Amino acid sequence: MPKLWNETIEEHRRSVRDAVLEATVALVAEQGLRGVTMSRIAEETGIGRATLYKYFPDVESILLAWHERQITGHLHQLAELRDGPGGAGERLAAVLDTYAFIQHRRHGHGAELSALLHRGEHVLHAERHLHGFVRDLLAEAAAAGEVRDDVAPDELATYCLHALAAAGGLPSEAAVRRLVAVTVAGLRRPS
Repeated sequence: MPKLWNETIEEHRRSVRDAVLEATVALVAEQGLRGVTMSRIAEETGIGRATLYKYFPDVESILLAWHERQITGHLHQLAELRDGPGGAGERLAAVLDTYAFIQHRRHGHGAELSALLHRGEHVLHAERHLHGFVRDLLAEAAAAGEVRDDVAPDELATYCLHALAAAGGLPSEAAVRRLVAVTVAGLRRPS
């Protein structure tokens, strides 16, 4: 097949897949997890059920694919901040701030949806990946004298990520900013 034809087919498949993901998430937000069926998703997306089943076997697999796409996007966003301009301390603060706001927005899922989305291997892989690059950024900042060096970077990364996970339960953006400030203050070199 000509290259253009292959690219067009792949582009079409990606477009259908994205439409299915977005329609499903919108339906779950509107009707709840148990109120969404494959028939309803196909109808909302404007495709036949048979076509939908070629992409996904069930509603759960659609939601997991959507969540994996979200996590990949978040990791990409955080990696861009980590690798951006500025000193290690500045980049670390930007990563931690953004991570806290991701956590704050994440808790818009209901309990049932959160339980489904956060149990997969993709979540564990993403958490390990994030921990590793926060740890490495902390080590770089410690070597530059920008954060404390009396605690191992691995332990500090665990501290930061666990502390900022609490942003999910906070009522406002101002509260999230205060949490980030307290977390970053805990990274300062002891006097």
